[in-house]
Amino acid sequence: MARICGMDRQTLRVWARRGTRPRAPRDRRYQWAYLFGAVCPSRAATAALVPPEANTRAMSLHLAEIARQVATGSHAALVFDGAGYHGAISLVVPDNITVIAPPPHAPELNPAENIREYLRGNKLSNTVFDSYDDIVDKTCEAWMFFASDKQHVTSVTTRSSATVND
Repeated sequence: MARICGMDRQTLRVWARRGTRPRAPRDRRYQWAYLFGAVCPSRAATAALVPPEANTRAMSLHLAEIARQVATGSHAALVFDGAGYHGAISLVVPDNITVIAPPPHAPELNPAENIREYLRGNKLSNTVFDSYDDIVDKTCEAWMFFASDKQHVTSVTTRSSATVND
């Protein structure tokens, strides 16, 4: 996941009575924190990192954290999107992780997109942050809110709509 929260907040659509225009906060300062998150839907296990930059080094650190969370004797398959640092030569992929690259322009095949929408819809939307530290704190709080509800972790990251109905 990248740039899930920062001071450059854009107004999201909200339900409102017809003919009204609800107000939402907006901040024109520019600072970001990046949330790298991973979930094992079957175990409801999570791993996350909130670095100041989204690059190969941060992704390698995140993969190392995921590798520590993988059950002993198991192997993790991670779905990556098309971010440049996901395929960098210098990316360090632990032995107990396999990277899967879905076809381009297919975000519906990446379950992490559901997590981003969930966090933005429940914890990180229409918020003005006081400082960079506040961004990091709120991002960590949002992830812990998500990760602490194991049933929700599984339901948000399992795509029943991806099955084919005859």
